[in-house]
Amino acid sequence: MVTALRFWSPAAAAVRTARRSNHVPCWGARARRADRGGTSAGVAEQVLVVGLGNPGPGYAGNRHNVGAMVLEVLADRLGTGFKAHKSGADVVEGRLAGGRVVLAKPRSYMNVSGPQVAKLARFFKIEPADVIVVHDELDLPPATIRVKLGGGEGGHNGLRSISGSLGTKDYLRVRFGIGRPPGRMDPADYVLKDFSALERKELPLELERAADAVESLIAEGLLATQNLLH
Repeated sequence: MVTALRFWSPAAAAVRTARRSNHVPCWGARARRADRGGTSAGVAEQVLVVGLGNPGPGYAGNRHNVGAMVLEVLADRLGTGFKAHKSGADVVEGRLAGGRVVLAKPRSYMNVSGPQVAKLARFFKIEPADVIVVHDELDLPPATIRVKLGGGEGGHNGLRSISGSLGTKDYLRVRFGIGRPPGRMDPADYVLKDFSALERKELPLELERAADAVESLIAEGLLATQNLLH
């Protein structure tokens, strides 16, 4: 369990302002219409947030599991723990940034996590556009947080599995940078190694930043969150 560290950042400030003002959230397809200047913002009934990782204590500290670590931070904010769901994922339901959310950590290995995500989306009647996937990103510098909608998977097999099972790449992603491996290390080996001692000193802070990015997506939408982070 990660100890929460509260700190100031543009994304965090936006989320806390939304909480204080009871800001009505919009996201997914509805948020994109609003972000483009559309007049029909609407509100999704709930959003599915998926944190990618591999199951079991042997993988818990790996770089590849950073998405699951972020979900633990979000669950801490809800003040509750994950429970097994018949979809094959561990799930928490609650409210974040003024909206109803389902937090999910698939119990399968990451490379085959897509079917569980699709089952959850069907069970909770959540459209792919209202799914947020939090994952590690080799192509971003360490601890860099970025958000985007759709696009390629960049060789990330977890994303590839989710895209295949949802039948679309058009879902939201929160990308947590882990950087490229040093020297000639195989990226597959690198992502399955724990964060270094130096990285672990800053990791709780960076996990909080990523959790704030998720809440900002819910409260403020995609473009507003990109403007805060990028």
